[in-house]
Amino acid sequence: MSSNSPQPAATTPAPAKPPFVKGLAGVVAAQTAISHVDGPNSTLIYRGININDLVAQATYEEVAYLVLFGTLPNASQLAEFDAKLKANRDLPQAITAWLYTLPKETVPMEVLRTAVSMMAHYEDDVQSISIDSTIAKAIRLTAQLTTLCAAYQRIREGKAPIAPNADLSHSANMLYMLNGQVPSKDLEVAMSAYFVLLADHSLNASTFTARVIASTQADLHSSISGALAALKGPLHGGANEATMNTLLEIGEPDNVDPWVDNAFATKRLIMGFGHRIYKNGDPRARVLTRLADEIGRKVGMDKYAKMSHMVEKAVQRHRELYPNVDFYSASLLYCLGIPIDLFTPMFACSRIIGWSAHVIEQYKDSVLIRPAAEYVGRLGESYTAIENR
Repeated sequence: MSSNSPQPAATTPAPAKPPFVKGLAGVVAAQTAISHVDGPNSTLIYRGININDLVAQATYEEVAYLVLFGTLPNASQLAEFDAKLKANRDLPQAITAWLYTLPKETVPMEVLRTAVSMMAHYEDDVQSISIDSTIAKAIRLTAQLTTLCAAYQRIREGKAPIAPNADLSHSANMLYMLNGQVPSKDLEVAMSAYFVLLADHSLNASTFTARVIASTQADLHSSISGALAALKGPLHGGANEATMNTLLEIGEPDNVDPWVDNAFATKRLIMGFGHRIYKNGDPRARVLTRLADEIGRKVGMDKYAKMSHMVEKAVQRHRELYPNVDFYSASLLYCLGIPIDLFTPMFACSRIIGWSAHVIEQYKDSVLIRPAAEYVGRLGESYTAIENR
């Protein structure tokens, strides 16, 4: 062949097909500076600070500021932030009026999801995704969600909602609006600790949902509405409700062992155990275990914390499973006087600040989240006329 003969065209090898990972387990879909979940070491940090240090020393207001702004506030910054939260607690009058129209059996998470969408109508700059505007809306939603939960609970009990008390902290005010009584310091601290522990948890299902929506440059209220929808499921936020219903079904301590044995024999799922990331125990569960024990004793309802310990031991006789954040939070919230179907809304009242921080982070990243799907359907099919089908 002469040197002038045409040479075959070079072919470019097809790019390697990315692997399919079911449930996106282990797939890194975003970079974040908000929280770090260290599964092998069973630790959780917010903005570099271990959750154990925060829950022992910080209020929810401090942690909310940390998650939203990236640093712990000084005294004047905390006072200003706290004042903004208190100033934004009231609901739009139309939202309160709407709550009265709902059937009493309406699921609170559905109320929360719909109400957040409706509250967008009362934001002057709801469409804005500027950072300053989004921060202002995040503070307002954080303040309003607790008021919304308490107001709906009162209304479905046939009682008038209780106005927020500006003299109380975020956590104390939540409990006050539910029953009209200023909580003891112990109850306030426990409620605040719960809110601190649930403020953020990296790229969980609801947070990922919020970030996907935010990546389209949709507004904060749209992103939070989607996050609330994701949180509703029993494999995410709804597990704490299922855990408390399990304890009530078991009924008495003497019933624990036979109930758990039967659950394993019949392959019944026991909610509140296991975690996709924490294989050696959820660090939040350790704090909640202590709080559930303490508050249970203080309010004379320690039966449920004791039963929780018994269920944990009975489960571990069958399989090495550790409680996750939902397990001991169930008896804690129950002893704080929170109705069972408000457990997941309480999760949302805490996580709203983490969702908001992730939405802001996604706006700054300014990349549309658009993963690929692996097609596994048929190929080469022909269209068949309808008369021949």
